[in-house]
Amino acid sequence: MTLLFREVEMNVSDIAADWLAHVDEADRKAVADLIAGPASDLADAFWRDLAFGTGGMRAVLGMGTNRLNSYTVARASQGVASYLASREGGPQVAIAYDTRRMSRELAERAACVFAGNGVQTYLFSQVAPTPLLSFAVRDLGCDAGIVITASHNPAEYNGFKVYGSDGCQITTEAARAIQREINAVEIFRDVLSAAFERAVDGGFIRYVPHELVERYYAATLSVSTGEPVHDVELVYSPLNGTGNVPVRTVLERLGVDRIEVVGAQELPDPFFTTCPKPNPENQAALELGFQLCRESGISLLVATDPDADRVGVGVLHEGAEVRLSGNEIGLLLLDWLASRLSDADCAQKVAMTTIVSAPMADDIARHYGFELRRTLTGFKFIGEQIGLLEQEGRVDNFLFAFEESLGYLKGTDVRDKDGVQAVILICELVAHYRAQGMDLVDARDDLYRRFGSWSGTQMSVDFPGEQGARDMDAALARLRSTPPSNLAGIGIDQRFDYRDGAPMPAVNGTGAAQMLPPANVLEYRLQDGSRILIRPSGTEPKLKVYVFARGASMVAASSLCTALEEELKRLLLSV
Repeated sequence: MTLLFREVEMNVSDIAADWLAHVDEADRKAVADLIAGPASDLADAFWRDLAFGTGGMRAVLGMGTNRLNSYTVARASQGVASYLASREGGPQVAIAYDTRRMSRELAERAACVFAGNGVQTYLFSQVAPTPLLSFAVRDLGCDAGIVITASHNPAEYNGFKVYGSDGCQITTEAARAIQREINAVEIFRDVLSAAFERAVDGGFIRYVPHELVERYYAATLSVSTGEPVHDVELVYSPLNGTGNVPVRTVLERLGVDRIEVVGAQELPDPFFTTCPKPNPENQAALELGFQLCRESGISLLVATDPDADRVGVGVLHEGAEVRLSGNEIGLLLLDWLASRLSDADCAQKVAMTTIVSAPMADDIARHYGFELRRTLTGFKFIGEQIGLLEQEGRVDNFLFAFEESLGYLKGTDVRDKDGVQAVILICELVAHYRAQGMDLVDARDDLYRRFGSWSGTQMSVDFPGEQGARDMDAALARLRSTPPSNLAGIGIDQRFDYRDGAPMPAVNGTGAAQMLPPANVLEYRLQDGSRILIRPSGTEPKLKVYVFARGASMVAASSLCTALEEELKRLLLSV
């Protein structure tokens, strides 16, 4: 659920004039240019305060209340600091940042605000993956964590992501409490801040020690299954992000024989020149990687997104470039990890995925006998389930978790998706199937033969600008008031509206006894077993639509998937 600092009808010119009077000298020209420029640009920059939700906030960099900048980050940091003020023993926070434009500066600005509020702050001295921040929060015993990152968003974005003391992204309740504190902060008058150098000298800001990074590497390597990987060769691209050093470090320590790195995407580039949309879900972001695969004779391509919590996988299969989806890699890993266990051990295990991830996971759980729990979208909900196992003394029963957007987790030292450890598992998965004369495409096709033919896609329907948010709400309201009776000529068997909460979808075990919190999600289950889910994005003005089409063959499933996609676009954009 997205929460707003405030949304009131004010004259954006007055707000902009107030900013012009209060911003630092270096920022005045940018504000003045907005005032002198097109009215639409001024309105877009100042029409509301930046959205803040369970993932923190994410936006285009620039001046304005609806932009990410040192002032909106300082205000958010003040809100988090006020939220932490009641913690006994003096609160502590860890702060990390990625390779994006202004990431380090914004991280230091946040650190100054926390230090100014008496919060002991641990700051990474270099760029760090998001999963390392989750690990650091738990390792250092911090009350919260902050990551300056926009994950896989386009180059013009950055973000402010908040973590709780458990190493998970904050809950809806925590986000609401932080929102209340932020609401009370006047952006130019109420922010407390310390000078950076003075705070470092006084010990209020400390740099995260390298020993912690080594502990993270050890924990990451502990997820290894022991599958020999010395014959594995791969092309790796960090997409100019934070994965470069940690991924190569753990793979070399694991014994991977050959790692070829995409040179143009190896080092930090805040403008992501070769991949303006550095999302490994997109084929375009993998083009240079596939090119190096052809040049080097290596068939496996692995790419992490800028904050290295997601992993994309591609394979040169019989001369064709094949990008495997997050669902396909997640299903392959789930099937492989379960197959390594005895029936008795498998019956004790608990795996997690989300309601918008592949339905085939249910079939795999039934086949092997482990429990599968489906949470709401967002790895924080998966992290919460691991926490529940921990409270029950069953944390060792955690098997694996994945979500469709390239997120995977096996160990429990990190409570968010971890692209670094996922690369280890992918290499071991490759080694396992190579010993059988198969690559990952062969393995995927075998999975479909065993568990049925599915074709899936995720599409986005954009609703940009001030009017967009209202149009998006209207589209969802239409679906609720006059729901469709069929899609692509196939009757709808069941409809689920998660707005008021719902029982947790689960296979085996006790997960079904839990209730999911309310979420603005609609689900349709068709008479042939196909599924469609629709939800607003938590970070961008768009609806995300997840289509899972089942067919008698892969050709039939793919054809149905296309038909469903086209009909859903028409349905959502109809006036």
